[in-house]
Amino acid sequence: MSRKKLTVLFVSAEAAPFAKVGGLADVVGTLPEVLFENGCDARVIMPFYRKIKEKYADRSKFLGWSMIKLGWRSQYSGLYSYVHGKVTYYFVDNEYFFGHDKIYIDYNFDIERFCFFQRAVLEAAANRIGFRPDIIHCNDWQSAMIPVLLKAHYQSCGYLSSTKTILTIHNLKYQGIHSKEMVEDLMDLPGQYMNAEGVLFNGAANFLKAGIVYADSVTTVSPSYSEEILTHEYGEGLEGILWEYSNKLTGILNGIDHNEYDPSSDEHIVMNYDINNFREGKRECRRALRKELGLKQTEAVPIAAMITRLVDQKGLDIFAGACEDIMKMPVQIIVLGTGDPYYEKLVADIARKYPGRFSASVTFDNSLAHRIYAGSDMFLMPSLFEPCGLSQLISMRYGTVPVVRETGGLKDTVQPYNEFTGEGTGFTFNNVSSGELAYITGYAVMIYRDKKDAWDWLIRKGMQQDFSWKASALKYLSIYRNIPGKYNDK
Repeated sequence: MSRKKLTVLFVSAEAAPFAKVGGLADVVGTLPEVLFENGCDARVIMPFYRKIKEKYADRSKFLGWSMIKLGWRSQYSGLYSYVHGKVTYYFVDNEYFFGHDKIYIDYNFDIERFCFFQRAVLEAAANRIGFRPDIIHCNDWQSAMIPVLLKAHYQSCGYLSSTKTILTIHNLKYQGIHSKEMVEDLMDLPGQYMNAEGVLFNGAANFLKAGIVYADSVTTVSPSYSEEILTHEYGEGLEGILWEYSNKLTGILNGIDHNEYDPSSDEHIVMNYDINNFREGKRECRRALRKELGLKQTEAVPIAAMITRLVDQKGLDIFAGACEDIMKMPVQIIVLGTGDPYYEKLVADIARKYPGRFSASVTFDNSLAHRIYAGSDMFLMPSLFEPCGLSQLISMRYGTVPVVRETGGLKDTVQPYNEFTGEGTGFTFNNVSSGELAYITGYAVMIYRDKKDAWDWLIRKGMQQDFSWKASALKYLSIYRNIPGKYNDK
């Protein structure tokens, strides 16, 4: 018998190429396309932010509007559609909530904005898009209340009765927490949901906790992170809730877009290369990168890079503590990213202290990021925690050897180098320790300088890894089709 095509609606605050702050955008911008190629009708719904509207409004189709009840008032919700690649994107329009240059603005206002967004999503799914999702795939706290809203407002009245929900936790640290009274009002939820067994946690409304409780399935973005968040160290206070619902928790590793990140065809780099000519290709990319960023030209010294949000989660304190020792080594450092003003100033100060050896670009520049991946020799990721991490996957694709802390997705994707067996794809350290970071970086520099054959082998092993979305997409399809109560395709 023929298999029914699954219909999946992704709900997200970000999706590349339309709006991006972090890795969430890369996931939602790529996974639906791969699912589509595997026989799944996957679509995406997200806010119509000002920058998206300015660029795509004329090319988008207006589907209609509705009024969304939000506390004591009602708000206009326009709905547009746009086809990007093979995937249909829906944009929720409201000038008051989304007519801003930034994706995230102020935490209190963001709670209100994404209360509106989630209610607008369900109204669109029920009445506007002409597309009945078998699965609503929610991503992070900005859409984590949808499972409870679906049950309370729609399924209790017979709408979307067969629709199931899945919540993917990209980063447990950000949970969407506000007062019971405010969320109860904005979401119009009755007391049977606004209690300690449901939405509330420690007396406050907690969006992510609600999603964990009410979603039919919960995933995280790597197998190790799905285990780590069950512990006090990584559970961000929700480890008990996660333990209670661990029977529906699965870790699925994120992938990367192999078309976007391909050194053999990348238009951002000065010379394309692959596994057969990486020495020459990386040498030319290295020379161009040094010239662009004002580093001294010397082939004897490797370049170690960080492309990261400059926040504590990414191990900036570990890096700062190790920096003096690292700068005593024959190595050059490149940092690209924005974030906490404290860390922005920190890396800028270090760059001024070590001119010609340390480059700090406190900005977001996608084209420069590609050139850094191609022109660097090693990639530093000393993260305190890392649900999945994409940079280590991209760096290996470009023949840049990762140096990472053994946590979350970094532990799952980087095999530590063993000079006795030749196994490994990078260098790893275990503890939250500046000393360990300095030591393992020094060890990597030594291998680079003194054991060229071993270093080339590491590059080849990394470039041979398949971190495309194909395998992970099939795992998501399996979860979709096996959610309890879901049809079994017969």
